[in-house]
Formats: sequence, structure tokens, C-alpha cells
Amino acid sequence: MSNLGQFDSDFYQSNYTIDNQEESNDSTAYGNLYGSRKQQAGEQPQPAFVPPEMLMSSGYAGQVFQPGSNPDCYSQSPYIDSFDEEPPLLEELGINFDHIWQKTLTVLNPLKPADGSIMNETDLAGPVLFCVALGATLLLAGKVQFGYVYGMSAIGCLGIHTLLNLMSSSGVSCGCVASVLGYCLLPMVILSSGAIFFSLQGTVGTVLALVIIGWCSLSASKIFISALDMEGQQLLIAYPCALLYGLFALLTVF
Repeated sequence: MSNLGQFDSDFYQSNYTIDNQEESNDSTAYGNLYGSRKQQAGEQPQPAFVPPEMLMSSGYAGQVFQPGSNPDCYSQSPYIDSFDEEPPLLEELGINFDHIWQKTLTVLNPLKPADGSIMNETDLAGPVLFCVALGATLLLAGKVQFGYVYGMSAIGCLGIHTLLNLMSSSGVSCGCVASVLGYCLLPMVILSSGAIFFSLQGTVGTVLALVIIGWCSLSASKIFISALDMEGQQLLIAYPCALLYGLFALLTVF
């Protein structure tokens, strides 16, 4: 057993010596290889002539990948606007809830003086809403009259537009006429709403229809003379308006 232990110790000692020899051999070979390469690099011939431009270092004073910007160019461009300068979306669409409310109050109160600057605007949001409301209330009353409502509205707007251009010196646009006639349709919507709950084919319904016709025509003529400066001609304008709203009253009653 003592011989076996001695053999093991000799074995490991000899192994350690072999590893050290291999490492020393590797380092020696690496040194010889590095030295030979360095010697070959030193033995390479130098070029006979080198241009002076290549020996001089080129000094570039600019900034890499940073193009110069001219703020005056951007400030003078008409296509670049800030977000704060853009008008609101409702203003671009021509919808002003304040003016819609003022026009509605003017129609509901025939004795209130109308503001000509507001009434001269081409606002079709309120008129379209009131036309749809009139057709919806007639539908709830069992009368499908959407086509008649839209057809008579278009024909009536063209007729009143032609009449007002003949009577006034300044003239008026078709959109303004449609806006005023549409807003003044609000009392007729109230009448058609009453037709849902009770019948208008009687004395009470006839009286209510006449009152509503007078209400609509008075409001429309008041707005037209205020917007077009046609003082003293309200009755002349109220008569054709009464004929137009009388057709809507016939649809509502019968």
C-alpha cells in the first residue's frame, strides 16, 4: 500500500510538471510567432513618395449630421401654423350654439327685436334640426310626411328668396332665407307635438293652427325686415310667409 501511495504522489507531481512544460512551450511558440510577424512587418519596404496632402490632417470645423437651420425660413412659411391659431371645429363648420339660442329666443318671442347681424348669417344647423323634429312629430302622430316637409321647404325657400330679391335693394342669399324660414318653423313643431296627444280636426285645432301660422309668419317677417333694412314692409313679407306656413299647418291638422 505504501508503494501505491508513493506511485500516486509521483503521478500527480509528474502531471503537474508536464502541464507546466506545455504552458511554457505554448508561450515560447507564441513569442516566436509574434516576433517573426513583427520582423516581417519591419522588413516591408516603405513607399518611395507620399503626397503631402495625405500627411496633413484635414481639419473639418463643421458639425457632423447637424445641418444648419434658418428660423426665418420657417417663420415666413405660410403653411406652418401653430395649433393655438387654428379655429375651433364647430366654428369651421359654421355652428355657433350662442347664435342658435339667440335666434330661437327671437322666434319664440315675436315682440322681441331681432339682431340683424346675427340673423343675416347662413346657419342651417337649427333649420335642419327643426325640419327633422317636425317630420318626427308627424310620424309619431301617424303621418309619414317627410317628403312633403322637405319638398315644401325647398320650394318655399326658392319662392321667398325670389320675392325678397325683388323687394330689397341689397339682396339676400338663399342660405339666409332658408335659415330664417327654418328657425321660424319652431312654432309649427309645437303644434305637431300637440297633434300626438289630441286631434286638431275641430274648432280648437283650427284656432290653434291659425295662431301658429300668424306666429311663424310674424317672426319670419320681423327677422327679414331687420336683416334687410326693409322698414314699413313687414305685412308685405308676412303674407307669403303665412301662405307657406299654412301648408305645413294643413299637413299637421289633416
